[in-house]
Amino acid sequence: MDYDALCEAQLEQLREAGNYRIFAELERRRGAYPAARRHAGGRVEDVTVWCSNDYLGMGQHPDVIAAMHEALDAQGAGAGGTRNISGTNHLHVELERELADLHGKPAALLFTSGYVSNWAALGTLAGRLPNCAVFSDAANHASMIEGIRHSRAERFIFAHNSPEDLDAKLSRVDPGRPKLVAFESVYSMDGDIAPIAEIVEVAERHGAMTYLDEVHAVGLYGARGGGIAEREGLMDRVTVIEGTLGKAFGVVGGYIASSASIVDFVRSFASGFIFTTALPPVCAAGALASVRHLKSSDTERQRHREIVARVRRRLSLLGIPMMANDSHIIPVMVGDPKHCRMISDRLLAEHGIYVQPINYPTVPRGTERLRITPSPVHSDADVDRLVRALSDIWSECALARCSVAA
Repeated sequence: MDYDALCEAQLEQLREAGNYRIFAELERRRGAYPAARRHAGGRVEDVTVWCSNDYLGMGQHPDVIAAMHEALDAQGAGAGGTRNISGTNHLHVELERELADLHGKPAALLFTSGYVSNWAALGTLAGRLPNCAVFSDAANHASMIEGIRHSRAERFIFAHNSPEDLDAKLSRVDPGRPKLVAFESVYSMDGDIAPIAEIVEVAERHGAMTYLDEVHAVGLYGARGGGIAEREGLMDRVTVIEGTLGKAFGVVGGYIASSASIVDFVRSFASGFIFTTALPPVCAAGALASVRHLKSSDTERQRHREIVARVRRRLSLLGIPMMANDSHIIPVMVGDPKHCRMISDRLLAEHGIYVQPINYPTVPRGTERLRITPSPVHSDADVDRLVRALSDIWSECALARCSVAA
């Protein structure tokens, strides 16, 4: 049996469909980001990154870098083991306290990534609560879907951002059964925002716990960066809030925040927590500095809102089609995987602008897009170059434009 040939056949199908992923090999430049170096074919080229999830540029912040240097010099590189076997560091405990405080919860628990925190927490809660029924938004992230599948609990998919459909599905389940409603605040590909208050109200009416993924919102929204639930005054009504340290906080790691009992339950039973090496102290130190800074500073969030609005306005005036939303994510709609890859390649090769194409299966076929994420560290000149380059390519490729805004 030629296993390489079996694999290559499926890879070729991806290539033919235009969905084969090609990674840009980048070298971030401290103090100059979003400027980066791209390594390609033995050459090194300067590029500007426009698709990073380091939404606020906190991966470059002096406080974060200084904290990581200090932890590295004091403690070395690794954590030394799992949290159970010598791997629980004082910085982990401090960071968990800081995250619990950020979300107004009694406790928090760190994981090695946002993917792992969703997979482990949802898999454990849904799997170990007796006869639990899970209600999952149709647009939930792969990590949430995998966690729910891993739990083997009965699951019901409700229409995206539809409290009405959630209510109808909850009504069909035994009122005495444990129930968990899992959804996100900001959806990463469309950039739309969930009606959290309405979903929580429905869940409360049916006695269901709520699990809210805030990974694309923490650091960015709310007076202290607690996310959409903080902005809308709803944190106390959400049972479990999940977040990441690898996006707006600019480092790496994931977490949940909830009651002491629920956090201890996940800590005690989640294999994805128990059996993996702990987050390195140097990473915990950087995340701790970032969370603390964004709790007290609104400068980054204000500049972020301004530049997002500026990019939207400039693209709209040129008729570049964008998906409407109220978040910081700007999906430029292409609608064809090969065109999407071609535009991305030309932006990189001809203009030194890196925007990754987003194709199936990340988004549905026919909705292929460029996902642009402006940040406070992008300059006005960066915006000018991006807008001009996109407009030129759009014209040269005779792609459809929207009616120009008045």
